[in-house]
Amino acid sequence: MGFGTGFAIYFIIWWVVLFTVLPFSARSQADEGDVTLGTAHSAPANFRFSPIFWRTTLISAVVFGAYLGVTVVGGYSLDDLISLSPDFKPAAN
Repeated sequence: MGFGTGFAIYFIIWWVVLFTVLPFSARSQADEGDVTLGTAHSAPANFRFSPIFWRTTLISAVVFGAYLGVTVVGGYSLDDLISLSPDFKPAAN
């Protein structure tokens, strides 16, 4: 796997993990009881991106490492996943 391909896969994993991590530890203005006039009650209160960025980067690195371990070191591909699935056959009458 080349650097560009690895970076693209890592970026996609990072982006998916970002939207998975965003809701955790998020508190809305309604939760805090301090709603700013002209904003939605569900708007985040005291939003800080730095902890979310580092948490996302760490989780993405672990997922990407697992991906590298399975594909590059283990030698598995997406085609091998199909062979791992159970073989469903219709029931005989």
